[in-house]
Amino acid sequence: MTITQEFELTGLKEIGRIVSQTMHAMAAQIEAGMTTAELDDIGRRFLEREGAVSAPKTTYDFPAHTCISVNEEIAHGIAGPRVLKAGDLVNIDVSASKDGFFADTGASFGLGKVVPQLERLCRDGKKAMEIGIAQVGAGKPLAGIGNAVGRFASKGGYTLIRNLASHGVGRSLHEYPQEIATWPTRGDRRKITKGMVLTVEPFLSLGGEWADDGADGWTLYAVPSAPVVQYEHTVVATPRGPLIVTVPH
Repeated sequence: MTITQEFELTGLKEIGRIVSQTMHAMAAQIEAGMTTAELDDIGRRFLEREGAVSAPKTTYDFPAHTCISVNEEIAHGIAGPRVLKAGDLVNIDVSASKDGFFADTGASFGLGKVVPQLERLCRDGKKAMEIGIAQVGAGKPLAGIGNAVGRFASKGGYTLIRNLASHGVGRSLHEYPQEIATWPTRGDRRKITKGMVLTVEPFLSLGGEWADDGADGWTLYAVPSAPVVQYEHTVVATPRGPLIVTVPH
């Protein structure tokens, strides 16, 4: 969507706050021995209390309220009986709607003490997202996001998953502009317009290059198999730069 009126920004900030607080509430209660279904239920109850509804469930009939991906799973993991263990790499992706506005956020967390390699990957995954967000602004090229993230990834010896892109959001979960690359591209001449709402969500990896479907038809895995982290914010493009709405204010 494109923000043109103040009430639209107010509505977007409200659902942005909700999804952010939901994700952080879930992360704060992760512990070894709990199941991903129990973690998802924390998110469900938080969304319901705030009067919001799960976007993947209502849009795609996803079989959970949030996406929880563990270790070898890199996105769209289905909550269920899987038991979380110390040292796991857990990604929580929360998207929801309220009063006709949608927002999307996500982050990866190490459960307890993780190996130093994963600590570094998490730290740099968040940095990759921040570098991408810094390229958002009215009049700037959409391709600037992926080009900047790509330079950072290459310098750090990382790879990027190249078929999981950022996207427009606001009045629906996925909308124009579709397929916003978070890796280097050529030929994308699209410009970011004033008020454009989009996600920035690079998938940084220690060797993975593509996302492939699993047997359940939802969960995605890295090819080649390697650890992957994802960090995501919903952002509004302004003449002064990016305005992040998925913050727990």
